[in-house]
Amino acid sequence: MAKTDNKEARAILRYARISPRKVKIVCDLIRGKDAEEAAHILKNTPKAAADLLFKLLGSAVANAENNNELNPDELYVSEVFANPGPTLKRGMARARGGYSQILKRTSHITVVVKERA
Repeated sequence: MAKTDNKEARAILRYARISPRKVKIVCDLIRGKDAEEAAHILKNTPKAAADLLFKLLGSAVANAENNNELNPDELYVSEVFANPGPTLKRGMARARGGYSQILKRTSHITVVVKERA
């Protein structure tokens, strides 16, 4: 059986207090891009999720450099996705003694970087 060179590094942010639906919009902007280009895109994107993903991308690149000894100039974003985390259930008083439920959603965000072959 041939040994495969699976050179990748990942960073995971769990329980981020932002809806996965909002994060996925920004994830689509950087998927498949070079790590440096993705960082520039995130720096200039005016969405709340861009700041979280920028820090997470930096962490993934640092993991690749320090733990797996990969060249940071050759890295690209191979995978980036946001899965739903637990939902915090809150409420608000409404008219005539009523009550409405407010769902505060959380996300688990993952960034995977690989070295270009």
